Amino acid sequence: MSLVGHLTELRNRLIKAFLAIAVGAVVGFLWYDHGLLGFLTEPYCALPGDLRLQGDGDCRLVVLDVFGGVLLRLKIGVIAGAVLSSPLWLYQLWAFITPGLKRNEKRYTVAFVAASTLLFAMGTLLAYLTLRKGLQLLLSLAGDEVAFQLTAPDYLGFVISLLVAFGLSFELPLIAVALNLVGVLPYTALARSRRWIYFLTVVFAAFITPTQDPFTMMAMAVPMCVLFEGAIQIARVVDKRRAKRAALEGFSDVDDDEASPLDATPSALESEPYDSTSSRG
Repeated sequence: MSLVGHLTELRNRLIKAFLAIAVGAVVGFLWYDHGLLGFLTEPYCALPGDLRLQGDGDCRLVVLDVFGGVLLRLKIGVIAGAVLSSPLWLYQLWAFITPGLKRNEKRYTVAFVAASTLLFAMGTLLAYLTLRKGLQLLLSLAGDEVAFQLTAPDYLGFVISLLVAFGLSFELPLIAVALNLVGVLPYTALARSRRWIYFLTVVFAAFITPTQDPFTMMAMAVPMCVLFEGAIQIARVVDKRRAKRAALEGFSDVDDDEASPLDATPSALESEPYDSTSSRG
């Protein structure tokens, strides 16, 4: 493809991705009053009544300006649309990349999209399950004489940022696997860096979690370390099979970008002895 062809392909892929997000945003906007808002506010409403200003009788968030409710609904709808349509726009991303990949690398496109969607869902689910404990710990630090009346933009922004942070963080081990599959990140490099990976994962979890409490930090760091260990083991199996395949082909010392050495020396032709009795005429 020429440069103009690549730009045209990129434009078409981006248009399809934005259309998928737009359709998902409409679904999220309509879903807002039919379970989505209740799903997001349930961790706050499940807190002990002495932490909330309304007590046990009611659970409401506050909006302080006229247009705050509309903007909040639009924001939640767009984010929900991006999450719901993630398989579609992730496919468009990989469909743009795959023409530059080798044939065996293109086979991983569907697996990558499915795995990335599953990992993001697992991350958001884990964040949601730990959200109530993190909120309770943070709010209880203010003391027994303090009750909270949270505003809807602040609380929902906090919840969304936590869910997205967990979801995207769970994608990092998948990126390591993808780099290994294309031959950029070998198993030996991952194995040598195992301790650093675990250490940096804990540091990353400490900085990326919005709550900054040890409970939420470890809830992110421990599953990520398990996923990274799984990525290292997958890289070990992939490199082992790659080395075995290269050894069978006899070109194990040839780089992926180099041409395989071929013996251009012509071989002698073996001819059968001529039998004059078999010829006629």
